[in-house]
This record gives sequence, structure tokens and C-alpha cells, in this order.
Amino acid sequence: MKLILHPISLPLRHPFTISQGTTTVQENLLVELQEGGLSGFGEGASSHAYPAFNAAAMGADLEACRGRIESEPLGEPAAWWDRLLPVLGHNRFALCALDEAAHDLWGKQRGQPVWKLWGLELRGLPCSNYTIGIDTIEKMVLKMKEFEGWPIYKIKLGTPDDLAIVRELRRHTAAVFRVDANCGWTADQTLALAPELKALGVEFLEQPLPAADREGARRLFAQCALPVMADESCLVEEDVPRCAGLFHGINIKLTKAGGLTPARRMIRRARELGLKVMVGCMTESTAGISAIAQLLPLLDYVDMDGATLIARDVASGVRVEKGRAIFPEENGCGVRLLPPRA
Repeated sequence: MKLILHPISLPLRHPFTISQGTTTVQENLLVELQEGGLSGFGEGASSHAYPAFNAAAMGADLEACRGRIESEPLGEPAAWWDRLLPVLGHNRFALCALDEAAHDLWGKQRGQPVWKLWGLELRGLPCSNYTIGIDTIEKMVLKMKEFEGWPIYKIKLGTPDDLAIVRELRRHTAAVFRVDANCGWTADQTLALAPELKALGVEFLEQPLPAADREGARRLFAQCALPVMADESCLVEEDVPRCAGLFHGINIKLTKAGGLTPARRMIRRARELGLKVMVGCMTESTAGISAIAQLLPLLDYVDMDGATLIARDVASGVRVEKGRAIFPEENGCGVRLLPPRA
């Protein structure tokens, strides 16, 4: 086994703003695992909300345990993840990239896509939303029109003009809306906004309150006119049972959870607790999006538009066209590196 690290800079189509900050170039880390002439690829995405786990920190932590990674026989990826957790569990972002690469390599070594090795079928798959970052109302309308025809749009909110934004966007499409305030509202705000948002065709709210506001989450669970999905409140496996009775479902981010291995466990636990399940992306290339796609048969909802938000990709694999996942004729997660541009 050989570990190769590829820091990547992904320019965005437009500045992407949420309640926690603005990004114009996404700095991620692509991890490659080589063995027997085959390569598996995975991606760790950086985030304003988690500055300690930037691409440089991911690379440093992977370098620190390079010897262990390269000497550990791959075998089944979930068991491999468990063996590496003690040395890399403090950086789930790096562990995610490694785990995705391990799954991609595992499938390529066995000559099958990962979803098929898991015993899944590509039937009845949920469609992805396309995300519209915070901007002026006029620019948010233009961003939506740039990608017309998607069945679902996720609208980032957390501004003084939140209702006006949704009202104006609704004038231009009949698509389903989802709203993500990224912890930017209070419980009172959410309860006041939810009835009109529901009337405007919003399907659910994603993490309107800060993760620490558990009492507020309890109020929303009991009183809100719309279902509420946990995001920042559900980072790792141990968080799933804590969401029962506070949220109607969970949004799993592979980067935060540590990869596909813990995500599958989180899905199983959520089902046991009667929670809806979504997997969301960060701003990432097709390498990370292709890993998410392997989970599609297990999900109620998905947000896998990350590669659509970037101006120049670094990989091929699963594509998303107007919300629909298009799987390549490739094994593993289907990831191939694109040749660098001159």
C-alpha cells in the first residue's frame, strides 16, 4: 500500500456564503491509496466552521501515521477503519478521505462498484437538491436560474431578509425548497417563520438553531410547522441517539463523521430510532461526491451538489444532472483523476 496526498484548490463558480462565512476557493485534500497497480481516491473537505481541520492539518495528521496506514492490510474497509481509528480518530476529516479512498480501492480490487458489494440496488434513488448560497435576492434568483430544472433547491438563510428571499425565489420555480439556516436562527424565529415557509413549499428546515440549544430543539420538535433535520447537532455516531426526540431526521456529512464506514452505522442507528436520513456534502470535487453516491439506496434525502458548485473539477465519477445521479461504468466509487490543465 502506498499513500499519496494531493492538496487541491477548487475555484467556485460564485462566492458561496452561509451564515458562518464566505468561500471563493475551496482548499481540500485528495487522498490516493495505491496497491497492485490500482488507485483509490477519497477527499477531505475544509470548512469555515472547523478551521482546525484544514487541508494542511489533514495532511500533517495523515503523514504522522503514514507507516501504520501503508503497513495495514486493507481487507474489508470497515475493519480497516476500526484499526486506524485509534491513531487518526482525532481528525475525522482526514479519516474520511482515507476511508473513501479505501472503499474506492476495495471495489476496484474486487471488480465491482461499492454499492453492489454492499448488496444494494440502484432503484428509487432520491434526487439531490442544488444549493443557493446567501447573496442579494437578485443574485440568488440568478443563481437558481443558472441551474434551472432541478427538482429541489436548498436555500441558505440567516439574514434579515429570509422570508423575502424565499418569496421571490418561489416566483421563479415550482420546485421543492429546503431551507438551511446553519444555526443562524432562534427557536422563536423558527416557530414564527415555519408556517409561511411551509406555505411557500419548503419541505423541511435544516439545523436552524445552534447545536448547544437542545431545549430550543425540543420546542421545535414539538411545535414547529415543518420537520427539522439535524446537521451540526449530528457529527459522529454517538450523536445519533441524542437526536431522537429533538429532530425528525439527521443529515450525515461524511467529512465530519469520518467516512463511509461510520455513515453506514449512523444510518442503521437512525432507522432503529425512527429518524429520517439524509447525507449532505461539503463543497468538494467529484471524488467526494462519488463516495456519497454509494449510499443513495439507503437514504430519504441527499445533498450532493458540491461538484456542481465548483468551476473546475479534478476528478470524474458519479455525475449529478438536474438532481439525478449518473453512475459511471467504473468499479469502486468510480473515481478517476482528471489530467491537470495546462
